[in-house]
Parts: sequence; C-alpha cells; structure tokens
Amino acid sequence: MTVVVCTDTRGGMLFAGRRQSRDRVMLADLGTLLKGGRLLCHPYSEKLLTGAGLAPTVREDCLQTAGAGDVVFVENLPLLPYRERIARLIVYSWGEAYPYDTRLDLDPRAEGYRLTDTTELIGYSHKCITREVFQK
Repeated sequence: MTVVVCTDTRGGMLFAGRRQSRDRVMLADLGTLLKGGRLLCHPYSEKLLTGAGLAPTVREDCLQTAGAGDVVFVENLPLLPYRERIARLIVYSWGEAYPYDTRLDLDPRAEGYRLTDTTELIGYSHKCITREVFQK
C-alpha cells in the first residue's frame, strides 16, 4: 500500500486535534497521484478529502484493510505497526515548524525506504510544499 502524510519540518501532524494538512494545492496534487486507484482514510479525514472532490473509502481500520494497490491518507494514526505493509510513503511537508502533539512516528530512511522523487509545489496556504516519495 501507499501511505500519504502531511507534516511540518519537524514531523508534526496534529496539534490539539487540529490538522496541519489543509492546502488545496496539496489536495489537488494528491488527486492526480491517485490515477483511479482506491483512496482510504480514517473518519477524521473524510470531510477534508470529500471537500476537495476526492471520494475516499472511510474506515476506522483503513491501514489494516488497505490492499497492495491502495492509497491511505493518514493524519492521526501511527504508521510503525504497519511498516512492513507500506511499500511507498508520500510525505507532503510544509516549509515551516508548527506546534504539534502528534508527529509522524515512522522515519522512512531509518526503516530502509529510499527517496525516489522530490517535488516542490507552490501551495495555496503555504509558500512551498515539498512532496517526497519514498519506496521500500
């Protein structure tokens, strides 16, 4: 499966239950990456994704039930328990540091992923969004 996350420069994902992953350019880019594949998410992310015109399959157990070709958008779940099943990790990173109380728990380089692509996007709410693609 492919997992997509959004972080600040320190790996922060959430602060006091508020997401760091809202940017319409990032969401449009995610839509182009799907190429007709199935998108899954936790109920926390449903409104964000449907509001961007994406049609996710919403499940509490999205990481457990995702298949090999599926894309899972994650904002509030740990990834380490699923690291063996994650073939590709896409990290959208804002070029800023924000307060956080939930951070990305999987370091792709330490887990043996290799960086295969880096793209800079000019975001709507962020001057620069870096998309990094890591492959197992």
